[in-house]
Amino acid sequence: MAAGLGMEVRGLAAARGSASLLRLGTAHPGATVAVAAPTGEERERFVAELGRRVCFGAEGVIELAGTPGCVVLNGVVGSAGLAASVAALDAGNRLALANKESLVAGGPVVEAARRRGGGELLPVDSEHSALLQCLAGEDIAFVRRIVLSASGGPFLGRARADLERVTVAEALAHPTWRMGRRITVDSATLMNKAFEVIEAHLLFGLPYERIEVLIHPQSVVHSLVEFVDGSLKAQLGPPDMRIPIQYALTFPRRAPGMAPLLDLAGRSLTFEAPDPVAFPCLRLGYEAGRAGGSAPAVLNAADEVAVGAFLEGRIGFTRIPGVVERVLEAIPRRHLGSVAEVLAVDAEARAAAREAVGSCG
Repeated sequence: MAAGLGMEVRGLAAARGSASLLRLGTAHPGATVAVAAPTGEERERFVAELGRRVCFGAEGVIELAGTPGCVVLNGVVGSAGLAASVAALDAGNRLALANKESLVAGGPVVEAARRRGGGELLPVDSEHSALLQCLAGEDIAFVRRIVLSASGGPFLGRARADLERVTVAEALAHPTWRMGRRITVDSATLMNKAFEVIEAHLLFGLPYERIEVLIHPQSVVHSLVEFVDGSLKAQLGPPDMRIPIQYALTFPRRAPGMAPLLDLAGRSLTFEAPDPVAFPCLRLGYEAGRAGGSAPAVLNAADEVAVGAFLEGRIGFTRIPGVVERVLEAIPRRHLGSVAEVLAVDAEARAAAREAVGSCG
């Protein structure tokens, strides 16, 4: 995509040394390639093929993100992406953030890095990209509320009692988006939308009472902004992540894209309020966001452990919010001022979540 937009690829990073990463590294001979956790065989193969252009370990990824004068697209999964986000912003780079967890867990730390380095933070989530597009040229003082749309996931319309025995396969069968396993389950519980509420607060500075969620199963309207005069602006498009990724790379200009065109003829677009009883994770997100400090980091870490336990068949689907709520209540809120402090809270929350999962049986 970057090459098609006339951009030079200066670095590539991934957790493992896959054949796809090696092909990309070979296709971009000017790029440094970082592999965070290679096997011994992968390490040997990459050194043989790429020579001194390859580096290994998490520090290599962080160093790559801190290369000055770059647009850094961070899609590292979980709070592990926080250090790379901070490095990119400290270097004064544009950070195109697809790793919402690093902002949710370390919001104050990310913002401090942005102020220090003078970097730019742009969202890649389709919902927040939509809000960015709707707010372009607008004065935030005239915004009454922002509305994040949610597909509702595979269990839309189900009562809480109906969710007691859903399977992992059912939870992973998202009706509109193709995503990783954790984020797909988070979409099914609405925890992903809870994270996005916190992210919207941090990105756009609006209080939580002016951030709302609507279920929109068609995933065509990606978010809306309501202004004080009653006008609504919405961004529409097909459910294709290439659009928000490209917008973050080219902002504020636009370029021809690769996504299919959206034909609205014959389409029906529907909206409904989320069910707080069947999907309590959304409430937990608002509560953690309002609490601030370390609470969002605890929310993220506990959810990751709980979702992992569900995917492994150790707890049921409806136990996920119970584990998260228990951990939120157990760990006192405190100020977070550094990556190390965020990771310490993350580790503490994960330990508490593992204990909570063990007691579910």
